[in-house]
Amino acid sequence: VTETNISTMMEFVLLGFSDIPKFHWFLFGAFLAVYMIILMGNGIIILITRVDPTLQTPMYFFLSNFSFLEICYVSVTLPRMLMDLWTQKRNVSFFARATQMCFVLTLGATECLLLAVMAYDRYVVVCHPLHYPVVMNQKMCVQLVAGSWISAIPVEIGQTGQIFSLPFCGSNQINHFFCDIPPILKLACGDVFVNEMVGYIFVVVFVTVPLMLILGSYTRIISTILKLPSNTGWTKAFSTCSSHLIVVVLFYGSATITYLKPKSNQYEETDKLLSLFYTILTPLFNPMIYSLRNKDVTEALRKFLLKSLAL
Repeated sequence: VTETNISTMMEFVLLGFSDIPKFHWFLFGAFLAVYMIILMGNGIIILITRVDPTLQTPMYFFLSNFSFLEICYVSVTLPRMLMDLWTQKRNVSFFARATQMCFVLTLGATECLLLAVMAYDRYVVVCHPLHYPVVMNQKMCVQLVAGSWISAIPVEIGQTGQIFSLPFCGSNQINHFFCDIPPILKLACGDVFVNEMVGYIFVVVFVTVPLMLILGSYTRIISTILKLPSNTGWTKAFSTCSSHLIVVVLFYGSATITYLKPKSNQYEETDKLLSLFYTILTPLFNPMIYSLRNKDVTEALRKFLLKSLAL
């Protein structure tokens, strides 16, 4: 690799949506509106779960942490994309790309772990309701959330360092709207087999294992629900899980397809579309799913709005 080629890799060009330049103002307005809705929607969820006495339960403690995570997750990618659409200057430094990738991977892994924790919470409340207050005590809830937030940090710092220690040459254009592993590895010189294997191990540990725990929890939940004596019991039990299950399907479906499907240049545009699902649409729909399908949240929101208007 020549010195000239190495120097060009000191910054990357994030292509984003440069292939449709006529729509960049429309995209800017649309993504800005989406970002504001995500901030307000998830912010309201955090606020009402903090101030409403009826929502001081483990389920809503996890939900408020999940909403905060969604705000962090989308804030790592969307503001940069908005700036690129506004200025049309897509150059970004080597360090900024590495930092963004580290945060994206860490927060993505945290989301997988937190979704598994929320599934475990639903499993305990449905399958072992009498033990629920003892098992899901405040100390346990804090430990589960802290573990979800902290576990991936050292792993992702190491993985990011390993990827960005690779030699880069030739093109410095990333055909994506944020710095993700597959498009970065395409720019690397030499053998990236080890990095791809590390990436697959990461997927297994932080994506597949939590997914297996979620599926195991819901298998037990469904088995317990089917044993309940009345349809009313079925409805009540399933209503406690349906919102979480929808979010799991939305996030895991798009993320799994993106990272486990065969790598090919013909999938680049599909990759960008799928990435929108788990980086933008999941945070966007999370407050709607929980507010529209959850009577406790709907009632708490109604009381909060009435109280706010009365001031």
